[in-house]
Amino acid sequence: MATNRVIPPSPEQLSVETTPEETQIAQTALKQKEERRIDRAVWAGSVSQVIIGVVVFLGILYLAKLVLVTLLVSVLIAFTLEPLVNLLERIHLPRSAGAFIAVLALLVAAWGASYFFYYRAIDFLQQTPKYTQQIRGMVAHFRQQTKSLQQTTENILPDDNKPSKNVQTVRIQKSGNSDMISQNLGTVTEVLLTLTFIPFLVYFMLSWQEHARTKTVELFPPESRTTAYVTLGQISLMVRSFIAGNVIIGLFMSAISITVFGLLGLPYFYFLGIISGFLSLMPYLGIVLAVLPPLAAGLGTLQDSGLIIIVVTVLGLHLFAMNVLYPKIIGKRLQLNPLLVTISLLLWGWLWGAMGLLLAVPIMGVFKIVCDHVGALRRFGDWMGE
Repeated sequence: MATNRVIPPSPEQLSVETTPEETQIAQTALKQKEERRIDRAVWAGSVSQVIIGVVVFLGILYLAKLVLVTLLVSVLIAFTLEPLVNLLERIHLPRSAGAFIAVLALLVAAWGASYFFYYRAIDFLQQTPKYTQQIRGMVAHFRQQTKSLQQTTENILPDDNKPSKNVQTVRIQKSGNSDMISQNLGTVTEVLLTLTFIPFLVYFMLSWQEHARTKTVELFPPESRTTAYVTLGQISLMVRSFIAGNVIIGLFMSAISITVFGLLGLPYFYFLGIISGFLSLMPYLGIVLAVLPPLAAGLGTLQDSGLIIIVVTVLGLHLFAMNVLYPKIIGKRLQLNPLLVTISLLLWGWLWGAMGLLLAVPIMGVFKIVCDHVGALRRFGDWMGE
């Protein structure tokens, strides 16, 4: 049986059979389809460019972390010393001389603090053997329990892959002490060499502050210079508020910790109180780091009730500072939501380690201010806010 074939109409028949309105509708549909295809291609290209840019940016941050951390620490120190330089400038002292005096005072204060804490730490370590017997007993008891649990597990679930007693096992240990020492010495040398730049960077940041701010604003188009000037001003206020607020909160918690540790009779309570008070400033991880030094010192000298008081004191101070003092003193300038703070701590801690945890909050605070003043990024600023 022959099948009926459908022959498509020729272009001449379409032009005759379709009306101009139908032709225009068909052409519009084809044009919209082509535009959607182009938009998808452009969107895919934009997404790939953003992903590549983010990867390159993170790679630069990771590879240049020593230089970037040095610059950011210098910026924070410069903001800290700026009120002193302004005060000296009000008494008609040249700004360069005021910056030199401020940096010199900082170096003297750093030397005095390191001298005090170094000898307190040495004394504390020398006194440690007197009350480490109880700690060793606790560790030995824990090891004995672990060993008993392991033996019980082996008796219940014997390991068929365990080698017999007649088989001798030969272990080859590679000696790489020299390579490890040389590598560590190289890293320490690089860090020390980089740290020597901090006083010079701080001095030039303080003495050339107005020049740097003016020339930075002039980098933008004339219609955007007012916004750039306001943005830089708000960043300066945020950084100053962040530093001053952390110092005030740290001193408050250190004073309370010193008082409580002193009443408990904790050895070197003044030394441990300062360390615990300022370590507690670190978000989330601060509670763990702040409780370890006094708890380690009290294990050999205090009873269980004293140890509980130490933990409760450090925990209470940390919660009070993070939920009451921090929002009132610093939160007005930062206005970052807890989710963003947690993500930033994870990101910058992964990139820069301990220094990343310390610098994460002010870095994200700067990003928040920039996003708030750039029209295209304002939505991201709203998401970063509370």
